Amino acid sequence: MRHLIAAGFLLAWGAVGAAEKPLTLDEALKAVDAPHPILQIAQANLELAMAEQQLADSANDLTLTAEGALRRGKSTINPDDTLDDNVGRLVLRKTLFDFGREAGQVEAASQEVNAQRLALMDTRDARRIDIMGRFFDVLLADARFSAENEFMAVYYVSWDHAKDRYKLGLLNSSDLAQLESKYQDQREKRNRSQLAQRFTRMKLANSINQPGQLPSELATPQLVKNDGLVPEYAQLLPVAYQTNRKLLALRSRLEAVASRMEAIRAGRGPSVDLEVAAGDYSRDTLTRDRFSGGLVLNWPIYQGEKIDSRLAKQLAERNKIEAESEQFKLGLAESLQLTIYEITCLKNAARSAAKMQIEYRDKALDRARAEYEMEMRSNLGTSMAETQVAAVRAMDVEYRLALAIARLEALVGMPLDEMALYIKPSEKK
Repeated sequence: MRHLIAAGFLLAWGAVGAAEKPLTLDEALKAVDAPHPILQIAQANLELAMAEQQLADSANDLTLTAEGALRRGKSTINPDDTLDDNVGRLVLRKTLFDFGREAGQVEAASQEVNAQRLALMDTRDARRIDIMGRFFDVLLADARFSAENEFMAVYYVSWDHAKDRYKLGLLNSSDLAQLESKYQDQREKRNRSQLAQRFTRMKLANSINQPGQLPSELATPQLVKNDGLVPEYAQLLPVAYQTNRKLLALRSRLEAVASRMEAIRAGRGPSVDLEVAAGDYSRDTLTRDRFSGGLVLNWPIYQGEKIDSRLAKQLAERNKIEAESEQFKLGLAESLQLTIYEITCLKNAARSAAKMQIEYRDKALDRARAEYEMEMRSNLGTSMAETQVAAVRAMDVEYRLALAIARLEALVGMPLDEMALYIKPSEKK
């Protein structure tokens, strides 16, 4: 059976050129972390969040300011005199206590960074699934072309032989036209399959961010996870609620809103600053100090609706994120159940049906070979093509199963072989 599946990959891709070695799935998946517009957007969002965190962390940093003023004014002692009153100062300021303003903003920014980091990981999962799907599409396109090409050859031979019989008067024109019509229809299907080969390669090249560099040959992947044990839906759902990356990102955003609200409330309280100044003056007075230092207490007495309006905005944001979280949990439960059901069906019914079809086609091919050798029938070519179709069906099942497992891993947020570690002993059978 293996040689039948492998036969679909022996197609020469003449228009593209021979590659030095077949592209493997592992090599294609290395492009997950390679520069790609989708990944770069997620990375940029993370960098923006990190910049906001750095900005929040520097809110109370020490500042050193140079102040200068060029002034002239009339003396209060002698109004007829106009005097220079120039000032130059260096002022050092540092907030010592703000009673939660900076801490709340820093924590909020930190939670936003965590949310964007989780979003980046989720983007990587999506990229991995996309590359896998496009890799499998190329393999299936090659195998389908091989089968369609085999059918076309069979129909052509039938039509070609019929032309000789028609010349001998053994076949009427209607039957000859029917055979030619079958050949032309199959030829058109074969050409569509050939177009699919190029189109799927183009999509794979774009997915790994190598547009125009179409891989000529792909290696058959070893899908070892396809035989792994998958926990039941009831076991995985509580795990997914705790480990799904999108849900964790939403929770981080909720934590960010809570911390931001605490920082806004702290805006009603006081702050204590250290201020040290050194200056020089063109006119000395008894009230001016060349060097000074002290603690400055700032306590806002009235700020209008500033605090309340900012709190109302954050409250609305919290309500929105909570609603998004509940909505996402509903979708997560549905996706998880459908994915596990798909995996179960593929492993049981689809695999068994594909295996049985291959076994049947193997036996039919052996019978066709025997009859061909005895010159009883000439359906060997058709049997070979139908055997390839059965092999394509088996390949399709395995590739769909691999993609379903990859989606399951993305939904739960961990590899398949680690899921059992998160299930409580009482939940295991």
